[in-house]
Amino acid sequence: MVAGCLVLACVLLAGGWRGVRGRRGGGRVPVAAVLLCVAAAAASAGLHGADLRRGPVPALARQYATVTAEVQVTSDPRLTRPRITGDHAAPTAVVIGAEVRRVETADGRVVATRAPVLLIVDARAGAGSGTQVGAAGRPGSGGVTSGPTPAVEGPARSPWLGLLPSTRVRVTARAAPALMGGDRVAAVLRVRDRGGPEVVGEASGTQRFAGRLRAGLREATDGLPADARALLPGLVVGDTARITPELDEAFKETDLAHTLAVSGSNLTILLALLIGPPGLAQLVERRGLAPRLGVSLRATALLGGGLTLGFVVVCRPDPSVLRAAACGAVALLALATGRRRSLIPALATAVLLLVLYDPWLARSYGFLLSVLATGALLTLAPRWSLALRRRRVPPRLAEALAAAAAAQALCAPVVAVLSARVSLVAVPCNLLVEFAVAPATVLGFAALATAPVAMPMAKALAWCASWPAGWIADVARTGASLPGGGVDWPGSWTGAGLLALLTGILLLVGRRLLRHPWWCAGCAMVFVLAVVQPPPLARVITGWPPPGWRLAMCDVGQGDAMVLAAGEATGVVVDAGPDPALVDGCLRTLGITKVPLVVLTHFHADHVAGLAGVLRGRSVGA
Repeated sequence: MVAGCLVLACVLLAGGWRGVRGRRGGGRVPVAAVLLCVAAAAASAGLHGADLRRGPVPALARQYATVTAEVQVTSDPRLTRPRITGDHAAPTAVVIGAEVRRVETADGRVVATRAPVLLIVDARAGAGSGTQVGAAGRPGSGGVTSGPTPAVEGPARSPWLGLLPSTRVRVTARAAPALMGGDRVAAVLRVRDRGGPEVVGEASGTQRFAGRLRAGLREATDGLPADARALLPGLVVGDTARITPELDEAFKETDLAHTLAVSGSNLTILLALLIGPPGLAQLVERRGLAPRLGVSLRATALLGGGLTLGFVVVCRPDPSVLRAAACGAVALLALATGRRRSLIPALATAVLLLVLYDPWLARSYGFLLSVLATGALLTLAPRWSLALRRRRVPPRLAEALAAAAAAQALCAPVVAVLSARVSLVAVPCNLLVEFAVAPATVLGFAALATAPVAMPMAKALAWCASWPAGWIADVARTGASLPGGGVDWPGSWTGAGLLALLTGILLLVGRRLLRHPWWCAGCAMVFVLAVVQPPPLARVITGWPPPGWRLAMCDVGQGDAMVLAAGEATGVVVDAGPDPALVDGCLRTLGITKVPLVVLTHFHADHVAGLAGVLRGRSVGA
């Protein structure tokens, strides 16, 4: 962590080195700044690490003791995804980040402390998201729904899901140490849900107001189509409670997962709406709402700061939101001033301050991806856009293509480490959704602001926002359904290095190919055929599926999934295996688009948990 801060400090000072190197003794300034950053990083890490060892909670966790404690909620409750082990599905649980403020010891004393913990509430009354699976086929024991079902929303099923950050609750739980060493929690508290949480302190007024805004947005989107209803709250305020596992997987496979949560682009869009086109932000002919209302540039800056603060409060002051606010503000400032090179130190400053505020960000892949994407927009994207414009590419298309390609080039190696897969459709999909993100975000925030005072107007705005949101979901589903949309890749840092090397080689080759339009067209055609993989062409190359096939056994790991041919692009499916992605891939390879009948032999997870994959994008009968 200290080494990472040292690297960031060196990057930060790279921009200021030129200004001091000519002065006497100027070389001492960077060295002193680096040492100061290292000292600050060590102090911050030590203070945060002390929270994991302070008080009686760590000792109680090592003893697996049952404790009674007063905890303060620090994050929004969320449901875990159902896990499949063998022939059964583990029940979902409510997971909450919290801090223990008071704990009762074995001798009855109450000790005040401050230890970060993770609450896991076994709320078996609440159902999970996606296909529901039970261990037996009895009514009410789980079973299988007729299709993918959205995640449980709000406190309707479990009252724990309605808790707001800063709420204090009294719990009786069994403490356990974190499974991974160096985790950011001092203990894991497993709570048995027996009638809901015992609230001993209400949430703060700010959090209650933010909670009302978020609840109003959920209510305004209740009547929308399923995809828009799930995506819009996530796109606006990072509320992903309605995102189904199937939709979440589609966004991951197309590298569009950044649209499911709050990112720097959300804040950039809102600030651009306030000040107008970024390139005119400091000019007399600047545009936007603020100059149209006669607001001065200094007052506009204050309004922008207030908007940023409100953005952080409504979207929750979690580290990811703080990262998005800092990086989004830096990216907008770079565009507004036109001084991209000088703002690389500013980006490093924002990163360094955030890491000092929360050292655990140094281990966050999401934080790393956000920084890499912002750096790509400040460094590579402008040069690539200029090169494309020189080759007569329209300016707007050149900027969008350069931004998407630059972010993908820098982020792909890290994504490969996380998912062991490289998306081949990430750039086209990001281009297709780019024009829809801004209207969906602006209309979604308008619905958020009007919901508490005029719900009918908020529903109308949400309905308008559902069109671009639905388009984003359709692009993700379509890209994920392409047979060659991605390739498996080693999920290690060695694999990331190989991918970075391959990306560099492709960029060098592509730079030369741009001089030969016909070669570019030929390579583009080959790439499209490799991604789409038309069934006739795939059958000629791979020999699969064989002509006149009658029965196919899908490779789904433990469990069964069989397909009986029933006509052109039609098949009867018997069982669905444990994984929706595996059975969906098998049916796509077979070219099955119509399923007149699905037969489920018995309700074990390794036979029915993949049903969502059978239903994905197909016409299903009985």
